[in-house]
Amino acid sequence: QVRLVESGGGLVQAGGSLRLSCAASGRTFSQYTMGWFRQAPGKERDFVAAISWSGSSSTLYADSVKGRFTISRDNAKNTVYLQMNSLKPEDTAVYYCATGGSLRWFPPSLDTSKYDYWGQGTQVTVSS
Repeated sequence: QVRLVESGGGLVQAGGSLRLSCAASGRTFSQYTMGWFRQAPGKERDFVAAISWSGSSSTLYADSVKGRFTISRDNAKNTVYLQMNSLKPEDTAVYYCATGGSLRWFPPSLDTSKYDYWGQGTQVTVSS
């Protein structure tokens, strides 16, 4: 049973920073690509960033967050992080981490259909 638990969300002013964490359990974390997604009220869940099993040398970002967000992982702690800088009101959403059974030894992917394990989400609110 894969379990993903996000933390680190909160309320921040525009221009501020937050770091999200996702603690994973239930499988060999270090072998799987991990992703972050977000869902704003009334909108579909969107890809944010992904990192391969090999770490920061292989990452993928949505254009909307490139240069502001950084995904990283600590395989010793079974944790993936999302450092979010220069936050904007349009970054307001529930943020989810995810992984999938088909993502073992797989490059980072923005394909939502490849992710079949999801956390409960953490709310990020950016005020203007």
